[in-house]
Amino acid sequence: MAKKNKAAPDGVVLFDVVYEDGTLSSNRKVPIAELGGFDGDAPAKAFIEAQDREVAEKSGRPRGAIKSIMRSSKRAADAAKAKSRARG
Repeated sequence: MAKKNKAAPDGVVLFDVVYEDGTLSSNRKVPIAELGGFDGDAPAKAFIEAQDREVAEKSGRPRGAIKSIMRSSKRAADAAKAKSRARG
C-alpha cells in the first residue's frame, strides 16, 4: 500500500515593502524561522534587505532603501498560495 504524502507547512510569511522612492514590492517571502523571537517583524526587514543586496550584485542595479514593511493581507497570501500550488 502506498504511503500518503503529508502536506508540508508553508513556512513563509508574505510582506509588502515600500521603498523610499515610492515603489511597492508585494508578497515578498520571508521564512518563518527568520521571524522567531521578541523582535516581531524587524528581522524580516533585514532579510529582505539582504535579498535586495544579493539581487543588486547580480543585476548591477541597486534597490532603494526600505521605507516601510508590513505583512501582506490574508487575501493576498491565499492567492499567492493557490498560484504556487497551480504551478506544481
